[in-house]
Amino acid sequence: MSGATESMRAWRVHEYGKPLDVLQLEVVDVPVPEAGEVRVRVHAIPLNLNDLERITGGNMMAPPEFPYSPGMEVMGLVDACGVGAEGWLGRRVVATTKQAFGGFAEQAICTTAALFDMPDDIELPGAAALYFPFHLGWLGLFDRAELKAGETVLIHAAAGGSGSAAVQLAAHAGARVFATAGTDEKVQLCRDLGAHVAINYNEADFAEIVLAETANRGVDVVFDNVGEAVMDRSLACTAYNGRYLMMGFASNKAVADEPFVVPRRIAMGNIKLCGVLLNYANDDMISMLKTALGWNVAPTSLGERISREIVDLVRQGAVRPVIGSVVDFEELPSLIEAMANRKTTGRAIVSVVPYDDNP
Repeated sequence: MSGATESMRAWRVHEYGKPLDVLQLEVVDVPVPEAGEVRVRVHAIPLNLNDLERITGGNMMAPPEFPYSPGMEVMGLVDACGVGAEGWLGRRVVATTKQAFGGFAEQAICTTAALFDMPDDIELPGAAALYFPFHLGWLGLFDRAELKAGETVLIHAAAGGSGSAAVQLAAHAGARVFATAGTDEKVQLCRDLGAHVAINYNEADFAEIVLAETANRGVDVVFDNVGEAVMDRSLACTAYNGRYLMMGFASNKAVADEPFVVPRRIAMGNIKLCGVLLNYANDDMISMLKTALGWNVAPTSLGERISREIVDLVRQGAVRPVIGSVVDFEELPSLIEAMANRKTTGRAIVSVVPYDDNP
């Protein structure tokens, strides 16, 4: 075991509330990885909207027990391994944290099922910004929608993390990209990333523009990580045999576990409704989740393939991570509060160690 210490700093919550009110910086014991797990000495923490639920007490399938550290994604160096994971020691990685929390800390436990190499030539902070957005974008556009060159795609929240990744991936694949965003500055960013038509949804009806630009046919693919607020108008501009990607529920997470979709609306649209979830597992876990819960999750091998492809595209200059803010570890609560108030663009990254200290 290398790089181990007896204690570490971690941002933890003891009750639900606003980030600035409930996140507390504490000194706690360094966690120890169990079989099939690794410990990551964290270099950077990418913030995600789902992290807010574990701070505010929003919609969660399995709330952790207090006190705990939120944080579902980290980037850093593996400094300890449990049984069966020894081959990861010393590798620079991006990872989902164990049970999707514990990442707001200087060291975090992650399972090997969602652990991917991040080569040294991809520098920080970009190295920390690639995993979730580009994997989500790839899973939606290519694994589910099978997007092809010459097709059209509508991408919502296109200046955000997964949206900005999807714009670049779709444009690189040769699709015609329609992008929505909430300010003129974000609209311009979408154009800079490759969107052919960028729409400020606060000033125009995106469905009217899409229909006008496609001769009333609609788009082949809708990349919807917003949910309830845009679904009706998005269905109105989805083409015959189009693929509607349910990527997320940012506008109202409460509907994620409630009756929501109207079957006749889908039938009359003659579309394909596709669920997309970023969740990797090994073969045994995939089988268990299917038989116990009826869920389908992606194999780790697919995540490995996506990681390799994304790294290659970054090296080619075909895509890039979009980073709106980088702050020090001590400023984490302020940055996630800004995210909660929709004041961030692209990825929000927390630096845990200075860039020049990274191996």
